[in-house]
Amino acid sequence: MSETEVNTDKLISDLKAVARDTEDLLKATADQAGEKAAELRERLNSALGSARSACERLENRALAGAETTDRKIREHPYESIGIAFGVGLLLGVILGRR
Repeated sequence: MSETEVNTDKLISDLKAVARDTEDLLKATADQAGEKAAELRERLNSALGSARSACERLENRALAGAETTDRKIREHPYESIGIAFGVGLLLGVILGRR
């Protein structure tokens, strides 16, 4: 798993946690009266909707990227092996000089 995939997975996980926490906060403050509380709940609801849609778009993009990569590797297996070998060799030379 690449660093980008790990970062994407962590971001998605964090967004889901924020969404859960926001829902819990909205439920906990549902009985609070006042114009400020109502305004804050409305803003939180709006932010929660935006976070959910962003998370969904991010998941879809990550899935599409993984599918595209898999398809390209399957279409060009020898080229993929050659590129991986070349990158590994280059990294070996660079790290070997230290």
